[in-house]
Amino acid sequence: MGKKGKEHRKHKSKHGDREAQTTTADAADPAATNDTLSNKDYEHHLKKLHVELVTLQQWVVKKGLKVCILFEGRDGAGKGGTIKAVTERVSPRVFRIVALPAPTEREKSQMYLQRYVPHLPAAGEVVIFDRSWYNRAGVERVMGFCTEEEAKHFLLVAPSFEKMMVGTGIILLKYWLEVSPEEQTRRLKARIGDGRKTWKLSPMDLKSYDRWDDYTRARDKMFAATDTSWAPWYVALSEDKKRVRLNVISHLLKQIPYKSLPTEEVKLPKRKIGRYKPADLPIKYVPQAF
Repeated sequence: MGKKGKEHRKHKSKHGDREAQTTTADAADPAATNDTLSNKDYEHHLKKLHVELVTLQQWVVKKGLKVCILFEGRDGAGKGGTIKAVTERVSPRVFRIVALPAPTEREKSQMYLQRYVPHLPAAGEVVIFDRSWYNRAGVERVMGFCTEEEAKHFLLVAPSFEKMMVGTGIILLKYWLEVSPEEQTRRLKARIGDGRKTWKLSPMDLKSYDRWDDYTRARDKMFAATDTSWAPWYVALSEDKKRVRLNVISHLLKQIPYKSLPTEEVKLPKRKIGRYKPADLPIKYVPQAF
């Protein structure tokens, strides 16, 4: 059955009272992640959540919903793995991932938010940003890719931009994945010796590695300025990759009211095989090396 409603947790910010949860790893309860989640239990829970995501997908298409989900966080926080867990069983024509490269010279001359607008969802779409316009509040500010005045101006206009999005019917969800410095170090070191992950360790990651406090300061300023009643931040503790994936999927399902649509029972029709004999063509087969 479909998930309905939202989690109701009171939170007060300078933008007023709202129902949301904003908790950083700095105040996290370590006991929440002490127990190891077995692969069997993880796959069991993930399968159920994937079924719900497919149900949500059908509802989004049927009702023409517009959903925009942002994933932000430090390097190695698990954004990519969480996004993969969200999208691996749904249609890429409905769940669209946006991971923009560094801006071109032309894009640098545009209004900052301009390059993101064309990627916002239309009716029947769920757009997931793997890093978003909040690059300006984080990496650009910390690494000096924008001026301090530009960063402050972004934080001033971002709430209005997002209020305009929500006003046009977009369901906007913003997730920050928080990881400890020890776990971040472990994950970044693991990338060095793993040929499958070396592409994840960019020169920028190495330059950013010694800026932990700077990123923390930038994160806190971002939360203070852009955690609003119409577009709140949700912090997901990502010390345990399997748990954060389950927690985020479970949470986002509760933020979008949906229902199971009636479906007809599917039966494969009878078919006849053998009325045509395949031609004897010089086909090049892939070698069966395994």
